[in-house]
Amino acid sequence: MDYKDYYQVLGVSRSASADEIRTAYRKLAMKYHPDRNPDDKQAEERFKEANEAYQVLSDPQKRARYDQLGSAYSSWQRRGAPGGGFDWSQWTTDRSGAGGGQVNFEDLFGGATGFSDFFSAIFGGMPSGGAAGGYGPRMARQNEQPVSISLHEAYAGTSRVLEGGGRRLTVRIPAGVKTGSKVRAAGAAPDGSDLYLKITVEPDPNFERKDNDLYTTVSVDVFTALLGGEAEVQTLGGKIRVTIPSGTQPEQLIRLSGRGMPKVKPPESKGDLYVRVKVQIPKNLSASQKELLEQARKP
Repeated sequence: MDYKDYYQVLGVSRSASADEIRTAYRKLAMKYHPDRNPDDKQAEERFKEANEAYQVLSDPQKRARYDQLGSAYSSWQRRGAPGGGFDWSQWTTDRSGAGGGQVNFEDLFGGATGFSDFFSAIFGGMPSGGAAGGYGPRMARQNEQPVSISLHEAYAGTSRVLEGGGRRLTVRIPAGVKTGSKVRAAGAAPDGSDLYLKITVEPDPNFERKDNDLYTTVSVDVFTALLGGEAEVQTLGGKIRVTIPSGTQPEQLIRLSGRGMPKVKPPESKGDLYVRVKVQIPKNLSASQKELLEQARKP
């Protein structure tokens, strides 16, 4: 079994803060997400590696164990790797379920999680979250599986198919979920206990999400900003035409009620979409355009 350097995978230092780890993971997840790289096996592997690294380094309990293992492994290497191989026996965990009903998710999902042998051996029997993560005794016994979805999936709702052990289960992820939301799959774990999908909504290049509100931008020419007009705006529900009032200022926000993210309860209720107006200043004006603007400038 090979040692995996999770800090190197995410491109952060070993002293990186939780925020730095989260930011690095999100950048990699957005870059290598399968939805953005269809049929790209290399991108898929990078996505799985980043996901696995984040599962360890974002969990204080797992990270502490990993750092201890890393120190021992580095020390063994500095001594010239004596004994023919590193002794993994003291670091592997029991995945039989004795540790609070934990399961091997690699088995449950038929390898879909992409967790390596290294992860399964070292962390397969550790609780997800645990006391170090701020959970109570009941929460520490929950089986959790991280799932990443796009903002578009969070807007419309989506599903994931869980396979393993001859079972196939489709879990519906409701519209409006946020990063940190948990979706319960009743009795989905091999021991009959509940499985919780812990949702991460990946960043979107065109929209910024704040709670249930969305923010996007639209570019208009200076004449539309001055005189008013219309502009085409992309929403998560499709393209719409938006009225640009005359005298619109650069960076002005136009509020579109009910065009934001749906709320989980009730899903019929939605947040708002705020459109930030970018005014394009032309670099080259015709003589007649310059003359008209000069006239407009006169008091």
